[in-house]
Amino acid sequence: MLLKLKRTPGIYLVGFMGSGKTTVGRLLGKELGWSFCDLDEDIEVEQKCSIATIFETQGESEFRRIESQALARRVRIVERGRPLVVALGGGAFVQDNNFEMLENNGVSIWLDPPYGVIRRRVEGASHRPLARDPKKLEELYHARRPFYERAGYHIRDADSPSAVASILRLPIF
Repeated sequence: MLLKLKRTPGIYLVGFMGSGKTTVGRLLGKELGWSFCDLDEDIEVEQKCSIATIFETQGESEFRRIESQALARRVRIVERGRPLVVALGGGAFVQDNNFEMLENNGVSIWLDPPYGVIRRRVEGASHRPLARDPKKLEELYHARRPFYERAGYHIRDADSPSAVASILRLPIF
């Protein structure tokens, strides 16, 4: 196993909304015998409301602040040596402070299905406030790709079972 992962056993799944982070993360956690968490689910439980409601009532900048705090709490668990697979929200890895925190505390893996797959997965999803306008969705997809490219590893065109298999073949294990 990669020394970095032994010291700070965190695997962070990054990528655009609808890329399969939660589904792959649950399967990967089960396969590794590690705990799994979805950062968006953490936020909704803590805030006692949906991500969409936070966006509508408090705005995206406040959501990003809340998201960074939730991520820092999960990273502290990893820093204490507890293995954890974390599915990040689509914009979490874009924030420089989050990127630096993750780079110092585990391994990031970009899940990158084709845009057409993502579009089909998020179409009509009212719980995704940034996916409501198809044109803006595609613009956001392209704008975020350079940030995702900073991830330590990149998994392309994979459905959930094959993405897990691809991850398990990475040189980190």
